[in-house]
Parts: sequence; structure tokens; C-alpha cells
Amino acid sequence: MNFGNRTPTIVVLKEGTDASQGRGQIISNINACMAIQETLKPTLGPLGSDILIVSSNQKTTISNDGATILKLLDVVHPAAKTLVDISRAQDSEVGDGTTSVTIIAGELMKEAKPFLEEGISSHLIMKGYRKAVNLATNKINELAVDVSKENQNTRELLERCARTAMSSKLIYKNADFFVKMVVDAVLTLDKNDLDDKLIGIKKIAGGAMEDSVFVDGVAFKKTFSYAGFEQQPKRFTNPKILSLNVELELKAEKDNAEVRVEHVEDYQAIVDAEWQIILDKLQQIEDTGANIVLSKLPIGDLATQYFADRNIFCAGRVSGDDMDRVIKAVGGSIQSTTTDIKPEYLGTCELFEEMQIGSERYNLFKGCPQAKTCTLLLRGGAEQVIAEVERSLHDAIMIVKRALQNKVVVAGGGAIEMEISKYLRDYSKSVAGKQQLIINAFAKALEVIPRQLCENAGFDGIEILNKLRLAHSKGEKWYGVDFETESIGDNFAKFVWEPALVKINALNSATEATNLILSVDETITNKSSAGANAGMMPPQGGRGRGMPMPMQ
Repeated sequence: MNFGNRTPTIVVLKEGTDASQGRGQIISNINACMAIQETLKPTLGPLGSDILIVSSNQKTTISNDGATILKLLDVVHPAAKTLVDISRAQDSEVGDGTTSVTIIAGELMKEAKPFLEEGISSHLIMKGYRKAVNLATNKINELAVDVSKENQNTRELLERCARTAMSSKLIYKNADFFVKMVVDAVLTLDKNDLDDKLIGIKKIAGGAMEDSVFVDGVAFKKTFSYAGFEQQPKRFTNPKILSLNVELELKAEKDNAEVRVEHVEDYQAIVDAEWQIILDKLQQIEDTGANIVLSKLPIGDLATQYFADRNIFCAGRVSGDDMDRVIKAVGGSIQSTTTDIKPEYLGTCELFEEMQIGSERYNLFKGCPQAKTCTLLLRGGAEQVIAEVERSLHDAIMIVKRALQNKVVVAGGGAIEMEISKYLRDYSKSVAGKQQLIINAFAKALEVIPRQLCENAGFDGIEILNKLRLAHSKGEKWYGVDFETESIGDNFAKFVWEPALVKINALNSATEATNLILSVDETITNKSSAGANAGMMPPQGGRGRGMPMPMQ
């Protein structure tokens, strides 16, 4: 078919679809990621600032945790969302380093930008970055110190790692108090499993942060209770604890129920039978010898009064999570019937008591023999403060958990980044061609961590970086930023320790994200489909007939 020497226009994509491609598109994506990096930069390090975020429903959050901030920011740029994802992945995998990973990824992209503008293929840059990150990972593994051999006291190691994780958090001033709490919490978990979900955290407004309580067992808020509850005993030593999934209430007839009786006595017999059913259940529970009865389902007023008369404590409507943790702590198992309850189905603990904490009452099970769980009751003046304390403790718990599994640490405060940077610079000199420039750029990007730590602390970043370069060139591999002397110092000797896993994971995630952005050179944005009633005018007049027909 002849088109008159002209190329026909072939439309493949729907009208309104935006297709941007080429080098300009990669640079545009890099700029979007750098904007995210700029948002997080001020929050890095012990002297980093917090960010106040107001969500669409006017809920305020104050935090300097990278993953939390990025989760709450409504990021719409598709490339910038990659940084949000790596920050979340770092949070779930390691728990800390969420800000570092985003800043390093942004800096790697920033260093790649001039190469792209000069016409170097993005695949060459990706190849260089992959080579650099492999070298960096191997070097970290080589430098990392296995402290379990030198230091037999595992607790001391865990406390140092927890203290470093807390150094940039709101709770740093109360670190001595919270470090002990975090390490105690992780050490109560099963050593083979270390499931951090079994550390219950309850937030109670009011009081000071140091009024927070560590419970070596389970604590949950007093459940809804009926009349007669106050006569029940609120403290037991070595009680027997029965956990049920049974409703202990008199069943009311349904509205449309119909019972035909010929004599009044017959109706009374039906009522008596209903009472007898529940009284039999209560008698069976009493016969087990249990002092405490917990149920996921309601325990009604009749049962509450019955237990009160027999000095038995009961709590109904206990949440599933709390009940599972109670079972793990006190032993026993959940029963779905009251018949044939054997003694081995009951749990026990050293002490049960109901305590008033702030404006709430809590049921505490302490000294549990099976304890593979614990509870932290957090206090604070404002809800935002308690929420930030919870996030800070989560990061510290994750770091302690990783340190317990993998007792290999490196020095923090920018020390490991400077050492890797020096190593990669030296290595790049032995490589010919463009790869030398790219590995050198990777080395330069790593310096963003110590530089940003200095900027956030108000130090002279250029002077301290030059001092660090000099120290590392002389073989001082653990020298980093020292916030106490406002200079540099041996951070390993000062116990600024971090699990090596945090750094390895951060470098690998940041490089993967950068390579992903560099490999995308076309973005196709489909036009958002119009809603069902989009573009329709509201009905005119009072007759609801919509728009009049246009004149032909």
C-alpha cells in the first residue's frame, strides 16, 4: 500500500497517555528521589531534628524515623515511591537504618547524574555500582568484629547496640532506663524464634517516660465487667488460670421465639432449664480449682456474681492477641467447653494483680514459668510522645534481636562509611576506563553519612571530613564523628556499635534502588479513567431531567 512516501501514524496507546522517555526521563526520576532525600536529611543522627506531619484526617505525628515519615508522606511520583519501599524493607528486615538507606540511595543517584548528562550509558553506571557494592559488602564482612569471642558478657554487647540505636531518638536522654527495658524484653523471648510480636506494648497517657513499666509476663487493660466484679479478689499468688473460649451468659429468647405451654409450671421449667445449663457450666469451672477465669467471649452478670461469691477472679472479652500471649506466658491451653477440664489445661504464674496505672486499670501476670513473652507499659505526657517512644523502642528491639542472632558489629557515627569510601577510592585507582570514575563516585556518595551527621549537629562538615580522610589514610579504621568533643574519635572504643547486618542491608538496598531507577528510561502514565458520573452536570431545574439536548 502506498502512503505517498509518508510514514503512517500508528496509534498504539490510548489518547491522553503520557509517554516520556530518554535520558531526560532518568534525570527527572533522579530529581524526584533527591527531593525525598532532602526531606529526610535533617533527621539523621543523634542531633537530627524531628518532623511534624499532619495527615489528611488532621492526625499529627512527630517523628525522626525514616520509615514512619515516608509512610505518612503522600508520595505520588512513581520513581520516588521506590525510596519509600526500600525504607520500609529496611525497617521490617533490620529495624534501624531507615533514614541512612534513603540518604545513601539519593546520593548514589546524585553522583550518577553528571555521568548521564555527559552521555555515559546508564548500564555502565549500574555495572560499576554493582561491582562497588560487592566490594563494600566483602570489606564490611572483613572489618566487622565478632564481639562474642572477645566479650563473654552478651548482655553488655546488646546494651551497647541498643544505646547506639537510641542515640538519634527522642528517648536518648532516658537511654539508661530504656536500654535495660529493651534488652530484658528481647532476652525473655524464645532464643530459637525471637518473635518480636510477642513483646506486647501498651500505651498509657500521663506520667513521665520513666514511669514506664516492664512486666516479665503479660499485662492487659481491664476488660468490660458487670456488677459483682468489685467484690472479686484482685491479687493472687501462684493462682491456677483457666483460659476459655466459652460464653458464660444467660441466653435471652429471640424476639420472634414462640414457646407454647399449657401450664405455668411448664414455662417455669423452661426458665429453670436455662439457669441450670449456665449453673452447671459455672460449677464445672469451680470444680477445676481455677482462681482466675479468662474468656475471649462475654462473662455475664450472673457468672461474675457467682465467681465473686467463691473468690474467683474473671475477665471476659479478652482480645485474641492478649489471650495468645497469656497462654504462652502461663501455660495451659484454651478450652472451648467446660466439661472434662484436666489439671494440665490450667496455667499458673507467681503473682497476679490488678493495678491502677494512670487512669486505666491493668491485669498483670508476673513471674510466669513458661514466659516467652513480656509486656512494656509505656507512659508519657502526650499521645504523640508515647507513639514516638514506641517507634524508638521498636527500632532498638529489632537491633538487639539482630545483634543476638548475629554477634558481628561495626563502629557507627560514619566510621564504617569513611573506611569503605577510602577502600573503594584506593581500589578504583587499579581499574582502567570509565569504571574507575563510577567506583570513585560510589566512594564519594558514602561520605554523605558523616557529612550530614556534621551538618545536623552544627559542626564544620568540610573540616571534619578532611580530618576523617586523614585519619583513615593512616589506618585508623574506626574513626568517625565524635559528638562529645565536636571532632573525630575512635567510635569502636567508645562503644558506638551497630550490627554489621544493618550496614550491609542498607548498602545493598540503596544500590538496588539506584540501579532500578537508572534502568528505567521510559515512563508511560495512563490517563486516569473518568469516574461513573465524571463530567455530568447536576440536574437542572426541579424536574431532575439533566441537561437539555443541544440544538442541531
